[in-house]
Amino acid sequence: MMVLVFYIAIFVASMLVWGWIKRHRVMRDYTSLKTVTFGDESAISPDRVASVISVLSIFVIWGAFTGSSIVPFHVPGPFMGETSFGYTARNGAGDEDVGEVRILVHEFGAKPAAPVIEPGQGFALNDSDIVAVWRSVLLKPTENDGEGAQIIAIDGAPIAVDQARDVAGGTVTLTQRGSLNFVPDKGWQMEPIWLPSPEAVVARFIEIATNGYQNTSLWGHLAASLARVMAGFVLGSLVGIPLGYAMGLSGWFRGWFDPIVEFMRPVPPLALIPLVIIWFGIWETGKVVLLFLAALWIMVIAARSGVSGVRISKIHAAYSLGASKWQIMRHVIIPNSLPDIFTGARVAMGVCWGTVVAAELVAAQKGAGMMIIAASKFQLTDIVVMGIIMIGIIGYGIDILVRMAEKRLVPWKGRG
Repeated sequence: MMVLVFYIAIFVASMLVWGWIKRHRVMRDYTSLKTVTFGDESAISPDRVASVISVLSIFVIWGAFTGSSIVPFHVPGPFMGETSFGYTARNGAGDEDVGEVRILVHEFGAKPAAPVIEPGQGFALNDSDIVAVWRSVLLKPTENDGEGAQIIAIDGAPIAVDQARDVAGGTVTLTQRGSLNFVPDKGWQMEPIWLPSPEAVVARFIEIATNGYQNTSLWGHLAASLARVMAGFVLGSLVGIPLGYAMGLSGWFRGWFDPIVEFMRPVPPLALIPLVIIWFGIWETGKVVLLFLAALWIMVIAARSGVSGVRISKIHAAYSLGASKWQIMRHVIIPNSLPDIFTGARVAMGVCWGTVVAAELVAAQKGAGMMIIAASKFQLTDIVVMGIIMIGIIGYGIDILVRMAEKRLVPWKGRG
């Protein structure tokens, strides 16, 4: 929740500051001088400053909430160091005495000795213990206080069973068995097992890029996933695009396949995993088939939409010039449907690349998804985060390549 609040605050503050700077700078571009009617998409272009601030904000927030050394400021972190609190005990004779418990909160993985403390003069003997940061420890100070001794107060404040009391550096709760559960203050920073710092992820990336992971290099894992995605996408396009054209040009084809396409389109690829395993096994064929099905319906709908969106005036103009059906198909329908097909290709590649993790869930020997799943079993969150970032970067790169291909191969897009 605090992460969302920080992100929204940075978004609003940067938008207001950059908006003020743009309003007061001397140089203006031609687009900014254009008279804009609300909803005029042609006058809207991505603000690259906003893009840079957005990316930097994510990394700053990530570092601030993980105690990263590369970020100049952090949110309050967990308590570490030595702390103590007093407890009031009552023995079987009804006498009361005050003892002290001293606790050392240490870094995770360290094994320091417990703090030294004098036992005291009364029957409530002082005690000490250690606990790792972000963990808790069960304290039993009354074990040395004589038979029948019970804790009735913490730092002078009465306490009952299952009641928590704030003490210096943490919280103490009285359990039903009379012991004390001490939990150090966690602060706002994330525990590394939930979210590692950016430098920890970079260090793990360098390690795996150098030594590989589970007998396969990092580039071998990424190449295996990319090969599966490309195979599934190409097969889905080879089947989906002709089928979409047929549905857009023939009422019989559309009536026959429309129920199938509309039924399968909302079904997520993950739901098909059990059936794909039963039909095609757990090896490469099953993975490619799953990615094929993820791309197929998207490409069918994109091609059908492209054909349906061709202006009828262009068809009539081609007929009036004596064009045959094949010429209309080649020179009118296909060129005008390509923008929709490229849009579908971008969506299909994104879905396939996102589905590859699930495709590699079963019996994969290598792949980015397999690397993430194997690391999660051992709670290696840094590898999981690294894999997610790599998948995101490659997916973004694929989308850029498809857009570049579209710009080069379909220069007439948006020009009527």
